[in-house]
Amino acid sequence: MRTMHMGFQPELRVLSQQDKEKIFNGALRVLEEGGMQLMHEGALRLLKDAGCSIEGERTVKIPVSVVKRALASAPDNIPVYNREGEHVMDLGGRRAYFGTGSDLMWSLNAENFERHRTTLADIENAAKLCDALPNIDFIMSFAHPHEMDPDAAYLESFRCMAASSIKPIVNTAKERGDLGKMWEIGTIFRGSEVRHTEMPYTIHYAEPISPLKHPHASVDRLMFCAEKGMPAIYSPAPIAGSTAPMTIAGHVVQGLAESLFGLVIHQSTRPGAPFLVGIGTAVLDMSTSQCSYNAPEYLMAYLATVEMGHFLDLPNWGYAGTSDAQLPDGQATFEAGLMTYMSMVAGSNLNHDIGYLDFGLTGSLEMIVIMDEVVDQLRRMQKGIPVSDETLAVAVISEGGRQGEFLSHPHTLKHLRGTQWRPNLMNRMGFEQWEREGRKDLLTRARERMQALLQDHQPRPIDPRQAQRVEACVEQYREKLRHAAASF
Repeated sequence: MRTMHMGFQPELRVLSQQDKEKIFNGALRVLEEGGMQLMHEGALRLLKDAGCSIEGERTVKIPVSVVKRALASAPDNIPVYNREGEHVMDLGGRRAYFGTGSDLMWSLNAENFERHRTTLADIENAAKLCDALPNIDFIMSFAHPHEMDPDAAYLESFRCMAASSIKPIVNTAKERGDLGKMWEIGTIFRGSEVRHTEMPYTIHYAEPISPLKHPHASVDRLMFCAEKGMPAIYSPAPIAGSTAPMTIAGHVVQGLAESLFGLVIHQSTRPGAPFLVGIGTAVLDMSTSQCSYNAPEYLMAYLATVEMGHFLDLPNWGYAGTSDAQLPDGQATFEAGLMTYMSMVAGSNLNHDIGYLDFGLTGSLEMIVIMDEVVDQLRRMQKGIPVSDETLAVAVISEGGRQGEFLSHPHTLKHLRGTQWRPNLMNRMGFEQWEREGRKDLLTRARERMQALLQDHQPRPIDPRQAQRVEACVEQYREKLRHAAASF
């Protein structure tokens, strides 16, 4: 597992303790006084038995005591393992991990700046690239495979990712059926359901519909996760000014209440099951009608959401490495780098969407490569400044002063590699050398590294016997879809 040695850790905060208490109390009031609509009969019965009130047919009001009981039972840390059973993440505290996002409609060719509809090949390339990059900790599909039946797309994407990378997968699914097959595949890798629950390989992403509606499919998958012990993210995407209040505080209150509604269902299904809180704090730009990922109001609401996760002692779902720009240009690098830095210093746990462009519609493999290097540099800074007699170097300063230089001093050689971070991608050449080597800009260097990794990197293959069982598992679901289509 990546060990995170924290020095004096910088922290980014946008809320006071009193602010956090007010936001939490506001969310509790929304849950208890206003209530939300729930479209799942089993969950309605579950919440009624847990002490909630049901008004009309589907409006559920959750008492404060029930919310606090769910918070008390949810774990504050979630260990996550890769396909091979190696412990690679601990989601909780202020530990920050980074990965891609899911289900993009377009992929950008940065050589000619043309985009194409995504296919399964784009999912394979993204997973293989992320497998090779040391600072991408988990993967999502990064693309939607347009060439196939949408009902089959989630499971086929999962199968492709599992074959192309050993890294943990954050999955999306249509229903309990295909999510169940993903669980079954993970269980094949682990050898038993018990080991899969103890050593989770995949995390499920689900979301309600803002404002204040919880559809059957999302809730059913959430309950399945609780039953099996698969870590679950329940993250609404309320849009400020459209499906949520315009004010930042109100935006966060609504999103937090929607996520906590899911927590109560989840913990009522199985207390102690692993859960991540989150909000996609989208902002509607009233002049363009676009939902911005990078507006300052988005970033402020997002940082407040991260702080509320720490306040509630819940692991959180976060964001990084994304831009509203259409191309991997200066705007993209600035916006994606800023969000990634904020997630790191805010202590956001599981940060997705690296490589997103164009308001979450288009993906860029080159941006994944660039952000891998950004995360690497941030992790170097996160290690902090060791302060000891050896690093204070008082005697060395006197000796270097007498010599007139430190270049030849043994202290310099001893600490060079452990102190200085070296880039793989960023340019540190002087102008003349840069000109001799082709005047390459950042995007060109990123493209060359991306192409080299896709050509040379070979992901660790799945054991052939396991691969056969995975294929049979997926084929069972294909047959179910064929039968449903024939019966329609």
